[in-house]
Amino acid sequence: MATSSGQQHVRPWRYLTAFAGIVVVLYALVFLTGGGNLTPKLGIDLQGGTRVTLTARTTDGQPPPRDQLIQAQDIIEQRVNGLGVSGAEVQLDGSNIVITVPGDAGEQARSLGQTAQLRFREVLQGPVPANQAAGQQPAPGQDAQSGQAPASQAPASPAPAQPQGMGEQSRSVAPVAQVSPLQDPPPTPAPGPGGLAPDDPRVAAEVTKLRETRQSTDQATQLQALLTLDCNAPDPLQGYDDPTKPLVACSEDKQTKYLLGPSFLEGTEIASAQAAQDRRGAGYVVDLTFKPDGTEVWAAYTTENRGKAVGFTLDTEVASVATINEPIYGNTQISGQFSQERAQDLARTLRYGSLPLSFDSGNAQTVSATLGLASLEAGLIAGAVGLALVFAYCLFYYRLLGILTILSLALSGLVVYAVLILLGRWIGFTLDLAGVAGFIIAIGITADSFVIFFERLKDEMREGRTFRSAVPRSWERARRTILTADAVSFLAAAVLYILAVGEVRGFAFTLGMSTVLDLVVVFLVTFPLVVLISRSRSLGRPGLSGLAAVDRIGSRHRREKPAVGRRAATTGKGAGA
Repeated sequence: MATSSGQQHVRPWRYLTAFAGIVVVLYALVFLTGGGNLTPKLGIDLQGGTRVTLTARTTDGQPPPRDQLIQAQDIIEQRVNGLGVSGAEVQLDGSNIVITVPGDAGEQARSLGQTAQLRFREVLQGPVPANQAAGQQPAPGQDAQSGQAPASQAPASPAPAQPQGMGEQSRSVAPVAQVSPLQDPPPTPAPGPGGLAPDDPRVAAEVTKLRETRQSTDQATQLQALLTLDCNAPDPLQGYDDPTKPLVACSEDKQTKYLLGPSFLEGTEIASAQAAQDRRGAGYVVDLTFKPDGTEVWAAYTTENRGKAVGFTLDTEVASVATINEPIYGNTQISGQFSQERAQDLARTLRYGSLPLSFDSGNAQTVSATLGLASLEAGLIAGAVGLALVFAYCLFYYRLLGILTILSLALSGLVVYAVLILLGRWIGFTLDLAGVAGFIIAIGITADSFVIFFERLKDEMREGRTFRSAVPRSWERARRTILTADAVSFLAAAVLYILAVGEVRGFAFTLGMSTVLDLVVVFLVTFPLVVLISRSRSLGRPGLSGLAAVDRIGSRHRREKPAVGRRAATTGKGAGA
């Protein structure tokens, strides 16, 4: 009676409704986001990709140290393949780093080689128009040296609602930094001066000369460098500026020039950087969170330098300029005319750190699929054959329960497909042959869960229980085994994901994801459907459900129990007499 009572508390339609809600939400996200793309992203081995070669350059023209190349390779791999599932490849080739990304994302691959040395410097003079040359007299009211209003008096770019701490107005929001509009930098590489190769020894001499002029501590030399700097010319100093000295630099949009003081805060003090939509208007911003030491330095500087301008330099270029209104003790924001992709690239670059070397990128080259669609078709055929064998076995051995197995696997595939599309959009997941192999293996894991449940159900019926009463008891015991087995599979996949690199991580990711989805399907689909069948007079017949043999054994066991009970009672009465 206890078992029957327990079964009455099972409400299978609640489980099925919950699963239907999950499917509806997933496919609503699939169809309503992503611009109509309804296919998963494919890896390099299935669709080809784009290859960009980054050539390292040093100040002395000598080959870069091996340890710095390996460090740069690790950082670039984190930038392009942060979760290890985007299918990108980063390889060392002598003093070059070769990046191959799926699809035609050549411009993205070029941006990965950005040094991204973010530094915070005080604006001493500027902005000066980029086309202003030496000998031009400043206009009335302008700074006598720079030709512009002094930085401490120059207002920041006007905005409809300046955030607290920076700009001209204050609001009760988290402290951020308002900056001047930016333009996406052109993807052209920066060769050495005069068209020299990056590894030419004359590049090192030019860098040394620029440090003596653009980073001079002499005011006259600073003024001369500020007025003569050509913002449209290649900059060999990019990535090689001395943070302890002043710097004459151009803005990223090549429209203005600045004289900046020594760096008072390095980008290495950034704890995290995230791209987000600007709450004050259209566009995107980059939210920065500092480490404890960086937070202390930033708060002290903004407290002591109210009314002054501060510049954010990224690889010797002025990414943004803002005026300090009040102390900033919290997070900081770099904002401007960022597109979503530009903001995400900048946040990723800052989050994973600056490269120890500067690189020049060559032209992007399209590479064909290394294995191609033929291999994908072969993998899919292998998966289809495996599924067909599983279906045939289930139908022959379990009959109606076998149909439930097929239905559960089909619904699992429906969920997996939606998740693949969404993961491709959200984290850049790409499906390659290793991932396909992970899904094929997961078919066996899912089928094992069904077998465990059904075999435990047979054991309960052999002991004399009916189909209806055996379902909740068998599920209570089978789910422990299912959870244990799936936990072991997931743990193995997680360890493999942590320790492996490249395509093996993709295999481990798909295997772990399939294991989790297996639990969802078994708990929310398979179990409630079996409960519904057991409560149906027509569908719950042992012959139809493939349980006729065990039901006969159970019936015989039930008939024998009363006889055994009667014999025991008679024996007891005789002994008592």
